[in-house]
Amino acid sequence: MFLNGEIMGKPANLTEAKRMLTRLQAQTHQVVTGISLIHLRAHREKVFALSTDVTFHPLAAGQVREYLAKVNPLDKAGAYAIQEHGEMIVAEISGSYSNVVGLPLEQLRTELAAWDKR
Repeated sequence: MFLNGEIMGKPANLTEAKRMLTRLQAQTHQVVTGISLIHLRAHREKVFALSTDVTFHPLAAGQVREYLAKVNPLDKAGAYAIQEHGEMIVAEISGSYSNVVGLPLEQLRTELAAWDKR
């Protein structure tokens, strides 16, 4: 995920998670997933990426603490998971919800259908 062009990975500890969520509050960031479909025997490959904009609510320090008390942020890029109490922090998404969860299912389904037609 990216905020203002800067990559935000998984936080190393709760202090870093709090700092990430505080930076994301009231901001729009991008969640990007890259996928590669490969068929070795047929020497076929399809590579694509999908980006989704996610906008956070303005968050007070207490709201960040409350979210962190409900979710383990250490295994999540940006210290959050939209599918785990995302309503507490996310105001809006523009694009694929499943991309933010981790795999853009709609786009993958479309690409696989086109893949099968070749």
